[in-house]
Amino acid sequence: MTAPALTRTAPPRPARPRRALLRLHRPALIAWGVFVAVISAVLLWAYGPLGNSAHAAWQQQCTEDVCDWNDAIEGYHLAYTLSEVAIGFLPILVAVWAGGLLIGRELENGTASLAWTQSISPARWLATKLAVPAALLTAGTTLLVLLHRLLFDAHQVPDGWGWNDHNTFYANGTVAIAFPLLGLTVGALTGLVQRRALAGVPGAVALTGVSYLISWASPRLVPWKTSVGDLKEGYAAPANVIYGGEGAVTSTGAHIPDPCVGGGKACPAAHDIVGYYSEYHPSSQFWPLQLTETALVLAVAALAAAAAFTLLRRRTA
Repeated sequence: MTAPALTRTAPPRPARPRRALLRLHRPALIAWGVFVAVISAVLLWAYGPLGNSAHAAWQQQCTEDVCDWNDAIEGYHLAYTLSEVAIGFLPILVAVWAGGLLIGRELENGTASLAWTQSISPARWLATKLAVPAALLTAGTTLLVLLHRLLFDAHQVPDGWGWNDHNTFYANGTVAIAFPLLGLTVGALTGLVQRRALAGVPGAVALTGVSYLISWASPRLVPWKTSVGDLKEGYAAPANVIYGGEGAVTSTGAHIPDPCVGGGKACPAAHDIVGYYSEYHPSSQFWPLQLTETALVLAVAALAAAAAFTLLRRRTA
Protein backbone atom coordinates (compact mmCIF):
# COMPACT_ATOMS: atom_id res chain seq x y z
CA MET A 1 0.00 0.00 0.00
CA THR A 2 1.16 3.46 -0.73
CA ALA A 3 0.61 6.40 1.53
CA PRO A 4 -1.64 9.05 0.06
CA ALA A 5 0.24 12.00 -1.24
CA LEU A 6 0.16 14.99 1.02
CA THR A 7 -0.93 18.20 -0.67
CA ARG A 8 0.13 21.51 0.70
CA THR A 9 -2.26 24.38 0.61
CA ALA A 10 -0.65 27.69 -0.08
CA PRO A 11 -1.17 30.30 2.60
CA PRO A 12 -3.61 33.02 1.64
CA ARG A 13 -1.97 35.91 -0.11
CA PRO A 14 -2.21 39.20 1.75
CA ALA A 15 -4.40 41.81 0.18
CA ARG A 16 -2.65 44.37 -1.95
CA PRO A 17 -1.89 47.55 -0.01
CA ARG A 18 -4.12 49.72 -2.19
CA ARG A 19 -7.10 47.39 -1.87
CA ALA A 20 -6.55 47.01 1.86
CA LEU A 21 -6.42 50.79 2.25
CA LEU A 22 -9.62 51.34 0.29
CA ARG A 23 -11.41 48.62 2.22
CA LEU A 24 -10.25 49.94 5.59
CA HIS A 25 -11.22 53.52 4.79
CA ARG A 26 -14.37 52.80 2.82
CA PRO A 27 -16.45 55.31 4.86
CA ALA A 28 -14.01 58.09 3.97
CA LEU A 29 -14.06 57.02 0.32
CA ILE A 30 -17.85 57.12 0.28
CA ALA A 31 -17.88 60.50 2.03
CA TRP A 32 -15.45 61.89 -0.54
CA GLY A 33 -17.58 60.61 -3.40
CA VAL A 34 -20.69 62.16 -1.87
CA PHE A 35 -18.87 65.46 -1.29
CA VAL A 36 -17.71 65.69 -4.91
CA ALA A 37 -21.10 64.62 -6.24
CA VAL A 38 -23.05 67.13 -4.14
CA ILE A 39 -20.79 70.12 -4.87
CA SER A 40 -20.69 69.19 -8.56
CA ALA A 41 -24.48 69.01 -8.64
CA VAL A 42 -24.79 72.40 -6.94
CA LEU A 43 -22.38 74.01 -9.42
CA LEU A 44 -24.11 72.45 -12.43
CA TRP A 45 -27.51 73.47 -11.09
CA ALA A 46 -26.31 77.05 -10.64
CA TYR A 47 -24.79 77.01 -14.13
CA GLY A 48 -27.92 75.56 -15.75
CA PRO A 49 -31.53 75.90 -14.54
CA LEU A 50 -30.88 78.18 -11.58
CA GLY A 51 -28.54 80.41 -13.58
CA ASN A 52 -31.08 80.78 -16.37
CA SER A 53 -33.81 81.74 -13.90
CA ALA A 54 -31.52 84.20 -12.11
CA HIS A 55 -30.45 85.78 -15.39
CA ALA A 56 -34.06 86.25 -16.49
CA ALA A 57 -34.96 87.76 -13.12
CA TRP A 58 -31.98 90.10 -13.28
CA GLN A 59 -33.00 91.41 -16.69
CA GLN A 60 -36.59 91.96 -15.56
CA GLN A 61 -36.06 93.40 -12.08
CA CYS A 62 -32.69 95.14 -12.09
CA THR A 63 -31.75 98.50 -13.57
CA GLU A 64 -28.69 100.69 -13.21
CA ASP A 65 -30.21 102.39 -10.18
CA VAL A 66 -32.06 99.67 -8.28
CA CYS A 67 -32.27 95.90 -8.15
CA ASP A 68 -34.84 93.73 -6.42
CA TRP A 69 -33.26 90.33 -5.79
CA ASN A 70 -35.79 87.52 -5.93
CA ASP A 71 -35.39 83.91 -4.77
CA ALA A 72 -33.69 82.85 -8.02
CA ILE A 73 -30.95 85.48 -7.72
CA GLU A 74 -30.50 84.81 -4.01
CA GLY A 75 -30.27 81.06 -4.61
CA TYR A 76 -27.82 81.58 -7.46
CA HIS A 77 -25.40 83.53 -5.29
CA LEU A 78 -25.94 81.19 -2.35
CA ALA A 79 -25.05 78.14 -4.44
CA TYR A 80 -21.92 79.89 -5.68
CA THR A 81 -20.87 80.99 -2.20
CA LEU A 82 -21.51 77.66 -0.49
CA SER A 83 -19.56 75.76 -3.13
CA GLU A 84 -16.58 78.06 -2.58
CA VAL A 85 -16.78 77.63 1.18
CA ALA A 86 -16.90 73.85 0.82
CA ILE A 87 -13.91 73.79 -1.53
CA GLY A 88 -11.98 76.14 0.75
CA PHE A 89 -12.68 74.10 3.89
CA LEU A 90 -11.69 70.79 2.29
CA PRO A 91 -7.95 70.92 3.22
CA ILE A 92 -8.85 71.22 6.92
CA LEU A 93 -11.06 68.14 6.69
CA VAL A 94 -8.31 66.25 4.88
CA ALA A 95 -5.73 67.19 7.53
CA VAL A 96 -8.03 66.05 10.35
CA TRP A 97 -8.74 62.75 8.61
CA ALA A 98 -5.13 62.08 7.61
CA GLY A 99 -3.70 62.84 11.03
CA GLY A 100 -6.35 60.97 12.97
CA LEU A 101 -7.90 58.11 11.02
CA LEU A 102 -5.40 57.49 8.24
CA ILE A 103 -2.18 57.48 10.30
CA GLY A 104 -2.65 58.20 14.00
CA ARG A 105 -5.29 55.57 14.73
CA GLU A 106 -3.34 52.75 13.06
CA LEU A 107 -0.21 53.63 15.01
CA GLU A 108 -2.18 53.86 18.24
CA ASN A 109 -3.96 50.50 17.96
CA GLY A 110 -0.98 48.62 16.52
CA THR A 111 -2.47 47.87 13.10
CA ALA A 112 0.46 49.53 11.36
CA SER A 113 3.07 47.54 13.31
CA LEU A 114 1.27 44.30 12.48
CA ALA A 115 1.25 45.16 8.79
CA TRP A 116 4.96 45.99 8.85
CA THR A 117 5.88 42.61 10.31
CA GLN A 118 3.64 40.52 8.05
CA SER A 119 3.18 41.95 4.61
CA ILE A 120 4.56 45.40 3.84
CA SER A 121 7.54 47.58 4.65
CA PRO A 122 7.00 50.80 6.62
CA ALA A 123 8.07 52.95 3.67
CA ARG A 124 5.65 51.24 1.29
CA TRP A 125 2.91 51.44 3.90
CA LEU A 126 3.31 55.21 4.15
CA ALA A 127 3.70 55.62 0.39
CA THR A 128 0.40 53.83 -0.16
CA LYS A 129 -1.25 55.88 2.58
CA LEU A 130 -0.27 59.06 0.76
CA ALA A 131 -0.49 58.05 -2.91
CA VAL A 132 -4.00 56.61 -3.01
CA PRO A 133 -5.74 59.52 -1.22
CA ALA A 134 -3.63 62.00 -3.21
CA ALA A 135 -4.84 60.53 -6.49
CA LEU A 136 -8.47 60.57 -5.38
CA LEU A 137 -8.20 64.10 -4.01
CA THR A 138 -6.56 65.39 -7.18
CA ALA A 139 -9.21 63.84 -9.42
CA GLY A 140 -12.10 65.17 -7.34
CA THR A 141 -10.80 68.69 -6.79
CA THR A 142 -9.85 69.02 -10.46
CA LEU A 143 -13.46 68.32 -11.39
CA LEU A 144 -14.73 70.85 -8.84
CA VAL A 145 -12.34 73.55 -10.05
CA LEU A 146 -13.37 73.03 -13.68
CA LEU A 147 -17.05 73.27 -12.78
CA HIS A 148 -16.45 76.35 -10.63
CA ARG A 149 -14.63 78.06 -13.48
CA LEU A 150 -17.49 77.14 -15.81
CA LEU A 151 -19.95 78.87 -13.49
CA PHE A 152 -17.67 81.85 -12.86
CA ASP A 153 -17.03 82.48 -16.56
CA ALA A 154 -20.75 82.28 -17.37
CA HIS A 155 -21.54 84.86 -14.65
CA GLN A 156 -25.21 85.04 -15.59
CA VAL A 157 -25.96 87.62 -12.88
CA PRO A 158 -23.37 90.41 -13.31
CA ASP A 159 -23.03 91.45 -9.70
CA GLY A 160 -21.14 90.46 -6.59
CA TRP A 161 -18.33 88.30 -7.97
CA GLY A 162 -14.72 89.31 -8.42
CA TRP A 163 -11.72 87.26 -9.48
CA ASN A 164 -9.77 88.88 -6.63
CA ASP A 165 -12.16 87.73 -3.88
CA HIS A 166 -10.20 85.32 -1.70
CA ASN A 167 -12.59 82.38 -1.96
CA THR A 168 -13.14 82.89 -5.68
CA PHE A 169 -9.43 83.17 -6.41
CA TYR A 170 -8.80 80.00 -4.41
CA ALA A 171 -11.51 77.90 -6.07
CA ASN A 172 -10.83 79.08 -9.61
CA GLY A 173 -7.45 77.47 -10.20
CA THR A 174 -4.71 75.04 -9.29
CA VAL A 175 -4.38 76.34 -5.73
CA ALA A 176 -7.58 74.50 -4.81
CA ILE A 177 -6.07 71.27 -6.14
CA ALA A 178 -2.77 71.68 -4.29
CA PHE A 179 -3.98 72.65 -0.82
CA PRO A 180 -5.78 69.34 -0.05
CA LEU A 181 -2.49 67.57 -0.83
CA LEU A 182 -0.79 69.83 1.68
CA GLY A 183 -3.49 68.94 4.19
CA LEU A 184 -2.84 65.26 3.50
CA THR A 185 0.92 65.44 4.07
CA VAL A 186 0.76 67.78 7.06
CA GLY A 187 -1.90 65.59 8.63
CA ALA A 188 0.15 62.46 8.00
CA LEU A 189 3.22 64.06 9.55
CA THR A 190 1.35 65.10 12.69
CA GLY A 191 -0.15 61.61 12.89
CA LEU A 192 3.34 60.11 12.87
CA VAL A 193 4.52 62.58 15.48
CA GLN A 194 1.56 62.12 17.83
CA ARG A 195 0.81 58.43 17.09
CA ARG A 196 -2.78 58.67 18.26
CA ALA A 197 -6.20 59.15 16.73
CA LEU A 198 -6.56 62.70 18.05
CA ALA A 199 -3.59 63.84 15.97
CA GLY A 200 -5.99 65.22 13.37
CA VAL A 201 -6.67 68.33 15.45
CA PRO A 202 -3.01 69.43 15.68
CA GLY A 203 -2.74 68.66 11.97
CA ALA A 204 -5.56 71.06 11.19
CA VAL A 205 -4.00 73.75 13.38
CA ALA A 206 -0.61 73.30 11.71
CA LEU A 207 -2.20 73.44 8.27
CA THR A 208 -4.01 76.66 9.12
CA GLY A 209 -0.76 78.34 10.14
CA VAL A 210 1.14 77.11 7.09
CA SER A 211 -1.70 78.13 4.77
CA TYR A 212 -1.74 81.64 6.20
CA LEU A 213 2.00 82.05 5.63
CA ILE A 214 1.77 80.77 2.06
CA SER A 215 -1.18 83.04 1.24
CA TRP A 216 0.74 85.99 2.69
CA ALA A 217 3.98 85.23 0.83
CA SER A 218 2.79 84.20 -2.63
CA PRO A 219 1.48 87.61 -3.85
CA ARG A 220 4.78 89.16 -2.83
CA LEU A 221 6.72 86.77 -5.08
CA VAL A 222 5.00 88.09 -8.21
CA PRO A 223 6.11 91.59 -9.33
CA TRP A 224 3.54 94.22 -8.44
CA LYS A 225 2.10 96.68 -10.90
CA THR A 226 2.42 100.27 -9.66
CA SER A 227 0.15 103.24 -10.25
CA VAL A 228 1.12 106.79 -9.27
CA GLY A 229 -1.25 109.68 -8.66
CA ASP A 230 -0.45 113.32 -8.02
CA LEU A 231 -1.41 115.22 -4.88
CA LYS A 232 -4.82 116.10 -6.26
CA GLU A 233 -5.60 112.62 -7.57
CA GLY A 234 -4.29 110.73 -4.54
CA TYR A 235 -4.04 106.96 -4.60
CA ALA A 236 -4.86 105.84 -8.12
CA ALA A 237 -5.00 102.05 -8.07
CA PRO A 238 -7.68 100.64 -10.41
CA ALA A 239 -10.67 98.66 -9.18
CA ASN A 240 -11.06 94.87 -9.24
CA VAL A 241 -7.43 94.14 -8.33
CA ILE A 242 -5.47 92.57 -5.48
CA TYR A 243 -3.99 95.45 -3.51
CA GLY A 244 -0.47 95.49 -2.15
CA GLY A 245 1.51 98.29 -0.56
CA GLU A 246 0.90 102.00 -0.89
CA GLY A 247 2.57 105.17 0.23
CA ALA A 248 3.93 108.54 -0.78
CA VAL A 249 6.25 109.58 -3.62
CA THR A 250 8.91 112.25 -3.04
CA SER A 251 10.33 114.67 -5.59
CA THR A 252 13.26 112.28 -6.12
CA GLY A 253 10.88 109.45 -7.03
CA ALA A 254 11.44 107.56 -3.79
CA HIS A 255 8.57 105.53 -2.37
CA ILE A 256 8.10 106.07 1.36
CA PRO A 257 5.38 105.36 3.93
CA ASP A 258 2.78 108.10 3.85
CA PRO A 259 3.64 110.48 6.74
CA CYS A 260 0.57 112.65 6.15
CA VAL A 261 -2.25 110.31 7.11
CA GLY A 262 -4.56 112.62 9.03
CA GLY A 263 -2.20 115.55 8.48
CA GLY A 264 -3.06 118.99 7.19
CA LYS A 265 -2.68 120.49 3.72
CA ALA A 266 0.83 121.71 4.50
CA CYS A 267 2.08 118.22 5.33
CA PRO A 268 3.00 117.04 1.78
CA ALA A 269 5.19 120.08 1.12
CA ALA A 270 6.86 119.71 4.51
CA HIS A 271 7.87 116.16 3.64
CA ASP A 272 8.71 116.77 -0.04
CA ILE A 273 5.77 114.64 -1.17
CA VAL A 274 4.62 115.13 -4.77
CA GLY A 275 2.26 112.16 -5.18
CA TYR A 276 1.15 108.75 -4.02
CA TYR A 277 1.76 105.23 -5.27
CA SER A 278 -0.26 102.02 -5.07
CA GLU A 279 0.87 98.46 -5.76
CA TYR A 280 -1.59 95.93 -7.13
CA HIS A 281 -2.08 92.75 -9.13
CA PRO A 282 -4.50 93.06 -12.07
CA SER A 283 -6.60 90.22 -13.44
CA SER A 284 -3.97 89.59 -16.13
CA GLN A 285 -1.72 88.22 -13.37
CA PHE A 286 -4.24 85.61 -12.26
CA TRP A 287 -2.26 82.63 -13.56
CA PRO A 288 1.18 83.85 -12.40
CA LEU A 289 -0.34 84.27 -8.93
CA GLN A 290 -2.07 80.89 -9.07
CA LEU A 291 1.00 79.01 -10.26
CA THR A 292 3.30 80.75 -7.78
CA GLU A 293 1.07 79.86 -4.85
CA THR A 294 0.57 76.33 -6.18
CA ALA A 295 4.33 75.85 -6.42
CA LEU A 296 4.75 77.04 -2.83
CA VAL A 297 2.01 74.73 -1.59
CA LEU A 298 3.42 71.70 -3.39
CA ALA A 299 6.94 72.49 -2.18
CA VAL A 300 5.78 72.60 1.44
CA ALA A 301 3.74 69.43 0.88
CA ALA A 302 6.83 67.69 -0.48
CA LEU A 303 8.84 68.81 2.56
CA ALA A 304 6.14 67.51 4.90
CA ALA A 305 6.07 64.17 3.07
CA ALA A 306 9.87 63.91 3.19
CA ALA A 307 9.82 64.67 6.91
CA ALA A 308 7.18 61.98 7.43
CA PHE A 309 9.26 59.34 5.62
CA THR A 310 12.39 60.36 7.53
CA LEU A 311 10.60 60.15 10.87
CA LEU A 312 9.10 56.77 10.03
CA ARG A 313 12.44 55.38 8.91
CA ARG A 314 14.15 56.45 12.13
CA ARG A 315 11.42 54.96 14.30
CA THR A 316 11.38 51.64 12.49
CA ALA A 317 15.13 51.24 11.93
